[in-house]
Amino acid sequence: MNTVEDIPGASQIPEIAKSIRERLGHKSIVLVGLMGAGKSTVGKKLATLIELPFFDADHEIEKVSTMTIPELFEAYGEAEFRDLERRVIARMLEDGPIVLATGGGAYMNDQTRRTIASEGVSLWLKAELDVLMGRVVRKQNRPLLKNDNPRGVMERLMTERHPVYALADLTINSREEKKEVIAFEAMQAIAHHLDGIAVTNEETGS
Repeated sequence: MNTVEDIPGASQIPEIAKSIRERLGHKSIVLVGLMGAGKSTVGKKLATLIELPFFDADHEIEKVSTMTIPELFEAYGEAEFRDLERRVIARMLEDGPIVLATGGGAYMNDQTRRTIASEGVSLWLKAELDVLMGRVVRKQNRPLLKNDNPRGVMERLMTERHPVYALADLTINSREEKKEVIAFEAMQAIAHHLDGIAVTNEETGS
């Protein structure tokens, strides 16, 4: 299974995409979840399937500040970074519809969460600990994991953040599967949600 065309039901993609765009109106699709959950990779593919622009909030923050995320954390601390993140996300959602991948801590901010609820459909990419660690351990741009025990930090983040991520409109199981498959599952869940078929926060993917 190398392309989205190989996925069962993929012939319905144009029709599903059109339905999603019509029902979204000005609202956006916002991906939330921990670092390593696949928000950017799945988000890009999802945006392609639905034919919407894709943006990564962290990249936009770096563009606005002309600093990297680790540099921002070091220079200003997490609290100041979260405030900048909140303002950037709010501005981006004003220009919807888009598909937006957010940083792992963005959805933890009450005001950001309210903005996302008002201006978008939130989708939690939920992944197991081993999947997350396998994806992030080789990257050096994760300020919260610059620690002697990154696995322990990730476990703590899961404990703290999962109950809040669970407030998202939809949950998709991000696992060791091709991004095309995860994106198609997300697309179907979004379409059902917008049609009023799906139960709020229905988890998809086995």
